[in-house]
Order: sequence, then structure tokens, then C-alpha cells
Amino acid sequence: MASPVKSPGHVAAPGLGGVGESPLRPDGTLKVAGEFAYASDLWMDGMLWGATLRSPHPRALIRSIDIGPALALPGVRAVLTHEDVPGRKMFGIDHVEDQPVLAIDQVRHQGEPVALVAADHPETARRAMEKIVVGYEVLEPITDPRAVIADPEGLKVQDLGGITRHQPVRVGDVDAAKAGAEVVVAGEYEVGIQDQAFLGPESGLAIPSDDGGVDLYVSTQWIHNDVKQIAPCLGLAEEQVHMTLAGVGGAFGGREDLSMQIHAAMLALHTGKPVKMSYNRYESFFGHVHRHPALMRYEYGATADGRLLYADVEIVLDGGAYTSSTKNVVGNAASLGVGPYEIPNIRIDAYGVYTNNPPCGAMRGFGAVQACFAYESMMDRLGAACGLGPVEIRRRNAVSRGSKLATGQVIESPAPLADMLTRLEAMPLPPPLDPSDLRNLPGGVSQTTHGEGVVRGVGYGVGIKNICFSEGFDDYSTARVRLEVIGGEATALVHTAAAEVGQGLVTIQAQIARTELGVQRVTIAPADNRVGDAGSSSASRQSYMSGGAVKAACEAVRAGLLALAARRLGRADLAVVGGKIVSRADGVLGTVEDVLGDAVIEETREYHHRPTTAMDPVTGQGRSHTQLALCVHRAVVDVDADLGLVKVIELAAVQDVGKIINRTGVEGQIHGGSAQGLGLAVMEEIVVSDGVVRNPSFTDYLIPTILDMPPMRLDILENPDPEAPYGLRGAGEPPTLSSTPAIVAAIRAATGRALARVPVRPEHIVQGD
Repeated sequence: MASPVKSPGHVAAPGLGGVGESPLRPDGTLKVAGEFAYASDLWMDGMLWGATLRSPHPRALIRSIDIGPALALPGVRAVLTHEDVPGRKMFGIDHVEDQPVLAIDQVRHQGEPVALVAADHPETARRAMEKIVVGYEVLEPITDPRAVIADPEGLKVQDLGGITRHQPVRVGDVDAAKAGAEVVVAGEYEVGIQDQAFLGPESGLAIPSDDGGVDLYVSTQWIHNDVKQIAPCLGLAEEQVHMTLAGVGGAFGGREDLSMQIHAAMLALHTGKPVKMSYNRYESFFGHVHRHPALMRYEYGATADGRLLYADVEIVLDGGAYTSSTKNVVGNAASLGVGPYEIPNIRIDAYGVYTNNPPCGAMRGFGAVQACFAYESMMDRLGAACGLGPVEIRRRNAVSRGSKLATGQVIESPAPLADMLTRLEAMPLPPPLDPSDLRNLPGGVSQTTHGEGVVRGVGYGVGIKNICFSEGFDDYSTARVRLEVIGGEATALVHTAAAEVGQGLVTIQAQIARTELGVQRVTIAPADNRVGDAGSSSASRQSYMSGGAVKAACEAVRAGLLALAARRLGRADLAVVGGKIVSRADGVLGTVEDVLGDAVIEETREYHHRPTTAMDPVTGQGRSHTQLALCVHRAVVDVDADLGLVKVIELAAVQDVGKIINRTGVEGQIHGGSAQGLGLAVMEEIVVSDGVVRNPSFTDYLIPTILDMPPMRLDILENPDPEAPYGLRGAGEPPTLSSTPAIVAAIRAATGRALARVPVRPEHIVQGD
């Protein structure tokens, strides 16, 4: 069966541009012009439309399901419940299959899928969905994560217990250190539920295939992990699930878990027809996981001159109804729970718990964001108690090369944190804005102020984030590279399963191929599971891992090309330079096209990063991360303290990226990460009451717009990591960490409020904590 849509892959990367340059993104113009094919644009003649009935209750027993009224509606082709799941009824992303394909005997969160409908028209599918009658016995939801920790067996949401993971970290003797501390500060902090807020909703098309399986065109972050979960639930072999990446409208972790994949495939296999599913915005809020909300208690002790002696920390992450990636998020929060500071005595207890609140999982920053807000708030509090400024207190305690993290892991690559702080502090501050232009004031053109009562504040934030997968996970990516002459020009075809989710990976793969092979024409094949696993487009890992795989495959192809040239030219001292075959002694001997002729050279390589180890379950010690990245932010804000309105005037950032592969792309990642951090600081929160989401729309869930995002000053450092391809260091997540506490610190400086919760609301500023 023909493909339903021209794939967003197979994009010939235009123009020149190798590693270190900034060629144009091949998908950029299409996206700006509104011509890019996203998953929600998929279409096939004769396809059906799928819809999902979801629970309105956060916790209830299912006593009955009557699908008769829905089936009786003209145009309805199928109504399916858990009884129609052809294979395994449970799935899960993180080796814990605790999530039902469709609810079986109970629902554990609002929005849990209960039944599926396929119909000739999307409106018919929606009407049929509303005619399904479900008999619920509503139960009291479990929503207090600290209560679960106090009574994990009595407040069980899952058979696994109330606690998903408890990860302690123990260094030195905290109790003894407390006796010697001259300055002690403590605080309790809270982070609300942030949504990934990607603009492209969960969408895809499922088509029955000739081998009895299914072809899936889906927007996702990890093709192979999807297939591993989908196939058993459909009762198929993995080879019968043929998945191709459809156009992805953003991800940020929200597409790591399955959404409509199994449901669309079930309907397609049941009806024998192509089935499209595309969530509306309301449903999208229930169709993917969110950032874990956090409750955190911190106590720091130090000498009078601000040298940290101990940290005593509790971090509680609410994972909601199912495991998802909570265990790994807890590991990140624990290992990075006190940030990039030297502390000789540490006690951390990090918990992930089950509740009947919305399921939470991966989101940009992955547990480190929540901890960063708390430990950076504590550094400001400690600095004030010691009479030191926010930069100096951080500089005195900053890690450097050879320092140890809380887990005992030694920082091997250069980590010039003290220098980064000094560089940031030296950046010029923005001048006062012209108050006669209302756009410059908090509240903007709503004319809430004309400058009276507006106070400026400056704040700093530091974040440290792991790059790639951690704790012993065998993290790898696969790439296949083919070199041949097409139309008289040497052409490289790069094929990986790595998901382009907007981060610019397609461009970077082409840059690497041009650099390694010396050819200009590079095509990136559609990402699918006809090539080996590339891992997830998350953890700031794809440039490192898939970039490493493409580099390795290109090196193998280049070696094959030079071997062919050596045979044909009778020379051994050869190299490929700018599309030419060059002899060290005699210069240019011919072109790549001359040597290749009709030959085709194709190589496939896997790239693995160096091994990591799991954290010790008692002490938390271990080399759990393969790479670490730092970003520091300075925020300048203007605050109308009478109305609680905030305008972020400027964000400045210094970030170490190891090696710049594509400067424009790196700058975009820092800008984008900072924007999401700004959103968490002052506006973004899924409001949940008794397990029920109160604002599942972009009308009430606010995200930063171009009017909210300020100008940025960037200082991008290159301290190469010798273990990484080209020395690069993942760049996408670190700015998300440090921007939030910097903005909140600036608001504190302007208002004098403690502000222990994000997002900061106007009432927090006006009324205080």
C-alpha cells in the first residue's frame, strides 16, 4: 500500500555546511510557511476516524460498559473495549507494564482511556463516543503524595505499592556536621505541574499491512521503544509493526510514552481499514504525561564565610497513576539534588509516589528542574545569611574539574563554573526602559501602570544536567550510511531511526556526513524501524548518540572509499578532501565520483557511550551519568509590586556546549529552554483539584509568547569532552533548569518576598507566601 503522505524525511539538506557551520534547516522554511506535513495532516482515501472515550473521574470502579447505543449509530464501524485487546492488555515505557491499553475494572486518573470508536466521519466518532454508557462507582482519589509516603501500603494506587522509588544519597555524616555549622538556613519549596505544551497534538495513521501487521505513521520520540510496547498488545511480532516517523510538532518528553498508537492500530486491524486519530487540545492534556510536581524540604549548614558543610534534603515527586519514567526521574533528582556545589556531608531522600493525579513522566530537564529551583533558592538564602552576594556564594562553593557530585562521581571534563559565573556577572545590565511605551511595563498595553511602583530586580541561577541515559542503561544509536553516484554527483544517504522533533537533528546529521565524507549532496532518509534503534530524542542525547553513530558509519564508508581508491589508483597515501581524492605527495588525483563509478559503499554502525552504573540503593553512590552540562543565567525583571505583575526584561546565559556543531541551532536551544524555564517561573501550571484538571486548554494554561520572551545575551563556551563525538556536550536541557530560579530570584530581589513556589502568581507577590 502506498504511503499516505510524503514523508517529512528524505529531505535533501541544502547548500554547504559541515560541522561548526550553520546551514539552513531543510524543514525550516516549510514550517514557517505552514507547508510542513505534520502527523495531524495525514490522510488516506477511505480512512476511518478514531476517537477515545475517557474517564471523567480520577478514581472509580467500572461496573458496566454498554456499547450498544454507539454501535447503533449510522457510520460507526467499531466500538472496542479492553475485551477486544488482541494481545497483552498492559504496557509501560520503563520495564514496568502497569498501564492498561483500555481500562479493565477501574480507572486511576481523570482522562484514562476506557473505549475506542471508529467511524466514517470524525463528528460521527465523537457522537458515538458520547453514547457509550459506563457505570462507575466513584471512589475517593488519593492525591496527597506526602500522605502516601507516610502510609504507602494503606494508600496504594498500584499493586506495586504507593512508592515508585525511594532513592537515598548519603555522603559523610550530616548529623555531626550540623553541630559545627555556624550558619543554618532551611526552606520548603514547591513546583507545580508543567505541561510540555507542544503545538502539534498527538496524531497518527494506522494501516493494515499485507503481512497481517500494521503500518504506523506517528509523531513520537522513540520509534523502537514504541514498537516494543505496541507489538505484544496487538498480538504481533515486532517485525509486523512497521513504524515511520510522521511530522512532529514538538515533544519535550511528552511523546516518550504511548498515546494513540495501540488504539489506532487496534481499530485498523479490527476494521481492516486505515484509521486516523488526532487529539484536540483538550484531549491532548489527558493524552500525555506532564512534568512531575514536587514538594521539597532543604536545610543547609555552612561556615560563617559561606563554605557549605552539609545538605539535608527531601524531594517528593508525584508520578500520578502509572510508573512511566518516574523511577529514572527520581534518580536524576537525587543525583543532582544539591547541584554543582562541593558539599562534604549530604543526606538526600528522593521519592516518587503513585497518586490519582495526572500521570507524570519525561519533560525537558527530567527531575533536575525541580531540584534546581530548590537548591538555587537555598544558595540565595545562604548567601544572604552570610552577607554574600548571589554570585560570590556560588563561586565559593562551585565544583571544578576533579570535584565530586553527591553520588561520588568525579567531574572529569572541564567544568569552569566559577569562571562562568564571573563572565555572567561581567555582562552589562540592560538600561531602564522608556516608561512612556506601555509595552515596556508590567501589564503592557492594559495600562495597569505608567511606571509608578515598578521595581527592578536582578537574580542568578545555576543548573547542572546529565546528558544521555544514565544508571547503567545501555544507551546506543544506530546509523546506516550509503555512498553512491547519482546523476553524476556523489550522494550520501543517511538512515537512522532518530526522531526529528524540532531540535534540528536532520541538519546535524547532514553536517556530519559532509564533514566526514567530503561530499555536499546529503539526503536524510525517513526515520523508521527498518534500521536499528536510535534511542529516544530526549536527554539532550541525539547529537551525541546518533551524531556519534552517523560519524562512525561515515568513517567506515570513507575507509571503504579510500580502499577502493587505493586499488584503482595503485596508491596508499590517500585522503578525501572537499570531494577530491588527494595524495599527500601528488595532490589531487581525481574526484570521489571518478573513484566510485558504479560502486555503492554502505556501512551500518552502532555507537555506545561509555558505561554508567546504577546508583547504590542505600548510599546513592555510583558513576550514574556519562556526561554533565552546565548553564548559568542572570535574569532582570521589572515588577509592579502592587498588582503582582512581572515583566522579564532580559535573560543572559553562559553555557558550556563542549563543541559547537551548529551555532544557530545551539542558540535556538538555549533560547527555547530559557523560554520554558520562564513559563515555569511565572505562568505555566496544570491546576489540579482532587485529581481533576481545571484548565485543560491553551485559554487557561498559559505559555510564553513573543511578547513575554525578552532579549537574550549569550556567551557560549567550548570546553570539549574528549569522550564525546567532536567533543560536543548536549545543550537542549540545561537552560531550562537555571532560567527558572534566576527569574524567581530577580522577583525576590525586587519585592523582598520569599517566593518558595513556582509558578509565581500575582497573589504571591502582593500577599506574600
